[in-house]
Amino acid sequence: MLSRLSLSLSALGTRPAARLPARPLSLSPRHPCILAPALSARMSTFKQDAHKLLVIPGPIEVTDEVLFANAHPSMSHVSPDFIPVFGDCIRMIREVLFTTDAQPFIISGSGTLGWDQVSANLVEPGDNVLVLNSGYFGDSFADCLRTYGAAVDEVRAPFGAAVELTSLAVALKTKKYKLVTITHVDTSTGVLSDAKEIAKVVKHASPDTLIALDGVCSVASEEIQMDAWGIDVVLTASQKGLGTPPGLSVLVASQRAIKVFEERKTPVTSYYASWKKWLPIMRAYEGGSAAYFATPPVNLVYAFNASLTQLTKKAPSLADRFRLHKEASARIKREAEKLGFRQLPVDLGYAANGMTALYFPEGIAASDILPRLAKRDVVVAGGLHKDHKDKYFRIGHMGVSVVDPQRGDIDKVIAALKESLAEAKASKNASPVPPPGSNNAPELGATDAVLRSTPAPRL
Repeated sequence: MLSRLSLSLSALGTRPAARLPARPLSLSPRHPCILAPALSARMSTFKQDAHKLLVIPGPIEVTDEVLFANAHPSMSHVSPDFIPVFGDCIRMIREVLFTTDAQPFIISGSGTLGWDQVSANLVEPGDNVLVLNSGYFGDSFADCLRTYGAAVDEVRAPFGAAVELTSLAVALKTKKYKLVTITHVDTSTGVLSDAKEIAKVVKHASPDTLIALDGVCSVASEEIQMDAWGIDVVLTASQKGLGTPPGLSVLVASQRAIKVFEERKTPVTSYYASWKKWLPIMRAYEGGSAAYFATPPVNLVYAFNASLTQLTKKAPSLADRFRLHKEASARIKREAEKLGFRQLPVDLGYAANGMTALYFPEGIAASDILPRLAKRDVVVAGGLHKDHKDKYFRIGHMGVSVVDPQRGDIDKVIAALKESLAEAKASKNASPVPPPGSNNAPELGATDAVLRSTPAPRL
């Protein structure tokens, strides 16, 4: 069965594939990343098939332009047409993170691969690492670091909270750490850590310590000033705020981090994640030539290029995008609270702008709300944290759903939430069948009695 997100044949043209242009793709010679007129015209007619609105905290909805770029005809990863497309991705991701000279790594994989890159390239066995843990993904980053031999300490925040700066300062006095890790937005809780202030504390107490920011659920929905804040590594993935289908691990490392990597005393402890393998590849493509270690996902790189072009070259600007994310986030949170939902973050000043985590109202469960939202073509995510996952759910509001109000995605989410809760309450408040023997009770036959003796499942 074709996916609801599959490409429409009418959009791509109904002629047989053999009659498509013989070249893999016709590009503008002056601007290699811009589609030539023939394909630009075809793009203008392309629309995604109707589908349920995806508002989980990643993957997210993508634009028609990005999905069309992902349908690019097969092309060699060393083609002269592809080289500048990949090179431009490397340059544009720097703009998103406000860095001038940090080194991007764009590799086939998930955001999890970023943890491996940090652990394998910047940490040597026995090195001290401090993990600031605000949820499930702090647990996982710590586990990854230990797998590679790091001596890991954790400053753990209570569920729904961010690590206190005073707790961080105390921990930094106990020993010398090579690396401090921050989960900018923990997708399991929707808690936003103050990366700027955390970096200040680390720089003051331990200037030589590297700072790695897990930005999987924050890049392009939360502002990250990599150079100005002194962040050494930002790791993320393509499928969240960056508005591209899943499949790209995206990591950007400061020149200071690259120097630490180059001066390590022991061999890198991963093969596929080794910067020794990938650094020459990234430098080659940015410099205008091809190089090979492992085949990049060419089509995804085209899609990523289309999304980065929208982020960095078109309206709204990055500053406006951050503002729009804050406005959409505030609106969803405000409307949800009016309905009786309570936010998971204990300090609302540390609630993420790209997602919302909400406790179910008293007497309401996931089974009461999530299926009803899906019936209204709105797909949200259940709880994730192992100790509390049945008590809350998560809504993602990133990318095109936020920055293109004409789509009406935020309106649809709020309306579906109101209707689903009202329907769930009505279902629970429906008058029960009067007990046998009462004046209004219907007469029961044998079969009815058997059925009535079996407790009804809770909705």
